[in-house]
Amino acid sequence: MAGADRRRLVRRSRFLARVLRHEPELLGLTLDPAGWVAVEDLLAACRRAGVGLTRAELDEVVAGNDKRRFAFSADRRRIRAQQGHSVPVRLDLPPSAPPAVLYHGTVGRSLPAIFTEGLRPMTRHDVHLSPDPQTARRVGARRGSPVVLRVAAGRMHADGHTFRVTGNGVWLVAAVPTTYLDVLPEDAVQGFGGDGGP
Repeated sequence: MAGADRRRLVRRSRFLARVLRHEPELLGLTLDPAGWVAVEDLLAACRRAGVGLTRAELDEVVAGNDKRRFAFSADRRRIRAQQGHSVPVRLDLPPSAPPAVLYHGTVGRSLPAIFTEGLRPMTRHDVHLSPDPQTARRVGARRGSPVVLRVAAGRMHADGHTFRVTGNGVWLVAAVPTTYLDVLPEDAVQGFGGDGGP
């Protein structure tokens, strides 16, 4: 894919994330209780707002997004964001037993608050956890020099915490108390000094 085309798809993906996660009213849309909106309604609203998004481009954004942020319904008539909503939605994901360890990407300056209060969802519905440290590192890098936290997910689950997993492999949990957290050893020095450290 040419650079200009790739940049255009990235812009479309960011715009869709804003609409389907945070501001459906931006296009005059209302998400259903599970976060779905009809594809035809979305495309019509984009046209009315002067955002030229075709069904083919929408298909390309959904298929080509490396984070698989969006999903079509089985009949491909509806679309929603997989997770990350700040508007009220009920994703209806079934509880799942997590692996023994999951990961969370952050930055050093956030560690004092995290190790005081635990991981909290902030403006989102749930805390997002990654299945591997590489993914968590990429997530943390969005806000600066990344630090990866290990989450004792298996122990949390055994202690009664409920986990769910999205269609794109992101694990969701209401919160992570500090007793289940530690810094990945290779990130410990970086987290407590240097760029962005407390």
